[in-house]
Amino acid sequence: MSRVPHHPVALLVRRSLRQHALSSAVTMAAVALAVGLVMSVFSIKDQARNAFTGGTMGFDAVLGARGSPLQLVLNAVFHLETSPGNIPWSLYEEIRRDPRVALAVPFALGDNYHGFRLVGTTEKLFADFEYRKGRRFEVEPGGRMFDPTRREAVVGSYAARRTGLRVGSTFQPFHGLFFDPDTQHEEEFTVVGVLKPTNSPSDRVIWIPIEGVYRMEGHVLRGSGEVYTPSPHEEIPDEHKEVSAVMLKLRSPAAGMALNQTVNRQGTVATLAWPIAQVMADLFERIGWAHRILTLVAYLVVAVAAGTILASITNTINERRREFAILRALGARRRTVFGTIVAEAAALAGLGSLAGYVVYLAIVATAAVIVRAQTGVVLDVLAWHPVLVAAPAGMTLLGALAGVLPAFKAYATDVASNLAPAS
Repeated sequence: MSRVPHHPVALLVRRSLRQHALSSAVTMAAVALAVGLVMSVFSIKDQARNAFTGGTMGFDAVLGARGSPLQLVLNAVFHLETSPGNIPWSLYEEIRRDPRVALAVPFALGDNYHGFRLVGTTEKLFADFEYRKGRRFEVEPGGRMFDPTRREAVVGSYAARRTGLRVGSTFQPFHGLFFDPDTQHEEEFTVVGVLKPTNSPSDRVIWIPIEGVYRMEGHVLRGSGEVYTPSPHEEIPDEHKEVSAVMLKLRSPAAGMALNQTVNRQGTVATLAWPIAQVMADLFERIGWAHRILTLVAYLVVAVAAGTILASITNTINERRREFAILRALGARRRTVFGTIVAEAAALAGLGSLAGYVVYLAIVATAAVIVRAQTGVVLDVLAWHPVLVAAPAGMTLLGALAGVLPAFKAYATDVASNLAPAS
């Protein structure tokens, strides 16, 4: 008499998956969605947090008008918020000369070009600032940094690609931080350089001389407390100048603590956002509930996927009772039948988990495009994260557990009654 091979489980699992191809495909698709979603939620959350709080923006602190440190950082560092106000040029000069400050760079904001912000600054940004240790802004071949005495511009790599601006292009800015075609300025700027990519918010900025901001049509200065309108051919007295923010590189953490005490606790004129990473970390703590909700949704999808495996396997048990009875009659042990069902459930979960990597890549790639367009921060689609192993492994184990109940039903199959001829 023919006997069942000693190790028939793999053969039986393959046969079952082929026989129930449609239900197997639907089940694996549900698993792929669940695993891909879980991996995406954790990977995007950690990458975003590291990008915004990892201290890779180069500056240690931001000095600006009295108000919210978070608003100040979002406006001056990430170019996402409106300005809380301006501070007089004299305050910039004072902080620049402070021995605790290694570098102070003034920013003047208030205009845009098709939604990309113009930031007025000085040549110090390009000559002395390192956006990462040992890395300074560089222009693509054929370009140069702007002349602070002319209406010239240096364009971030992402802004250049989206606007079509290149060396030799001319453009007229628009008033305000958000694009409105009815607010175009008469002044025309010439692009003299395009920055090499930095994978930071700076890639979304159009940099112009700070003097260009002061002299733009419709702009007035209130650095002295009175309204002052610059004359076309006259030098602007420092007492009338003002800046939106001063970006600071400090000599030591102790310097930051001392300045925080002086500016924020003893002063009433300005706000020091320090350290920038901590300000952003506080933001992520505030919105932590959003991540918790997304995580809960992801886990619910995993539960649904496990339920789908359970339903899929259970639905095939009744039509396979005769098959199991024949296997038993041919000498297969009960544990072989039990193992076959558990292995089939694990196979569905495992194959679905592998397909989950495709879902993961699609979600993270889409998120990376959106995040870069909105913030300039770049997410790495191929970045390593422990969840990339933990989620598929956990889902496969959960799938195997989901197969235990139908496996018991198959285990209890009665040979005699299921081999009896149908009446």
